[in-house]
This record gives sequence, structure tokens and C-alpha cells, in this order.
Amino acid sequence: MLRREVRLRREYLYRKAQEDRERTIEDKKEKLKAALEENRLLPTEVRKDALQLQKLLEYDDEGAEGATSHMDDEYKWAGVEDPKIMITTSRDPSSRLKMFAKEVKLIFPGAQRMNRGNHEVGSLVKACRANNVTDLVVIHETRGQPDGLMVCHLPFGPTAYFTLYNVVMRHDVPDIGTMSEAFPHLIFDNFTSRLGRRVSNILKYLFPVPKEDSKRVITFSNQEDFISFRHHTYKKTDHKNVALTEIGPRFEMKLYMIKLGTLENESTADIEWRHHAYTNTARKRKFLSVE
Repeated sequence: MLRREVRLRREYLYRKAQEDRERTIEDKKEKLKAALEENRLLPTEVRKDALQLQKLLEYDDEGAEGATSHMDDEYKWAGVEDPKIMITTSRDPSSRLKMFAKEVKLIFPGAQRMNRGNHEVGSLVKACRANNVTDLVVIHETRGQPDGLMVCHLPFGPTAYFTLYNVVMRHDVPDIGTMSEAFPHLIFDNFTSRLGRRVSNILKYLFPVPKEDSKRVITFSNQEDFISFRHHTYKKTDHKNVALTEIGPRFEMKLYMIKLGTLENESTADIEWRHHAYTNTARKRKFLSVE
């Protein structure tokens, strides 16, 4: 079993490396084609390979948009089978983090929550794989305040790391009522860049396909790379108006890293994307949306 996992992981990484090489060549071909059409100087990164790239351009056509990628391998059963989510926390969680984990469990239909105890990350991931869990969600805290969320897609990744801000739990809101367990409709706002679409897929595939008559709505709204999470139910008051009821919890998320691996091998996994907060242009740049 271990040899099989190692072999499958190696094949996955090989396909990913192959895609990166092909994407680099495609980007260079696009730059060369644009420069020739606009009759301007070739970009410096293209000049060395310009003749070879021009020969490749002769054989290019429009083609079909059905090419598979490592992302197709990661989420090949999305929409066919309902996701199986496992929720857990960091070690020695506070009572507040335990309550928040219960609320997060209710967000994902059919999710299960597991007490962390003294379990190591490797044994957690191994147990999840053995029970066909599709995603492991780990919640962290600082002094009783939930401030971190990791979404690990199984069996091979990716793992997305988010920082949480302004967490308002259902327990903090008086008379909030019960939470619907219907499969929710999802709204993703302003995820227009390649990274934005990648993040929206990671979040989208945590939820099963809803029925058309479901009255539950979950919104992920991106504003300046802060993702606002909101959770509502609605009902029609008449043929024109709709009444929204917030059922919580609510919080903001900020992506800081995506790794092409699972939690037990995060020290050796390739980094797909990382937020460099201390560069001069970090505050100006928007990664999840295209200006």
C-alpha cells in the first residue's frame, strides 16, 4: 500500500512538472505571436528561443478546450460523488475553538468532526485516506480566537492555508435560531484571476451539488484579496421581494499559501503559490482578481 501511494504521488508530481513546462512554452509562444502581429521588438525572455518557437507556431491551431490537467486529477469525482469532509482542530483546543469547530461542521453538509487529542498529522491523514475522506479541514487558534484554516484535499493535495479575521460565531449572536442542513447554493464574487479561479475551485468542491429548491446560500466575496464568508437562508415574501436571514458564522479569510501536497509532507511539498507580505508592492497587488 505504501509503495502504491509513493508511486501515485510520484506520477502526480511528474504530470504537474510537465504541465509547468508546457505552460511556460505556451506563454512564450503567445508573447512571440503578439510581438510579430504588432510589429514590435521581441521580449528579452523570448529572443533566445524565437526561431524554435516560430516553428512550433506553424503547427498550432485553435484546438479544443478539453485538455486535462493535474487539477482534473485532483477533482475528477467532483459533482459525481458528494465530498466527505473531516473537521479537526489544533492540539489542546480551547472551549471557544471547539464551539467554532462544531459550527464549521454544520456549514459543510455531511461533514464529521473529530477530537484532535494526541493524534499526529501523519496518522490523521492516513486514517482519512483509509476512510475515503476527500478533504481534511484543520482549524487553529491564538489565545482562544480562531485565526487559521487549512484545507487539505486528499489523497495528494493541494493544501490551502488561510488566515481568519473578524470571526463572529453563532454562539455570540443571541436568538439566532437553528441552522438549515440543506445543500447550499454557492456564490463566488470577484475571483477572476487564474489564482482566484484556483481558490474558488478549492472552496467550491468542499460542497455537494445543491437541489434547485434549496433556500440556503453561502457567499464567498473577494474584496482586495480578503474573502468574506457569509451564510444566509432566504424566503420569498411575494413575487418580487426576497427576505434574507443570516444564520452565521461570519468571518474574513486571506489566502497566504497553496502547497501541492498533503499535511503530513508539507515540509517537502512544492509550493504552488505563496503570499510575500514584506515586498514593496505587496499592498498594491491584487492576486485573486484581475484589475
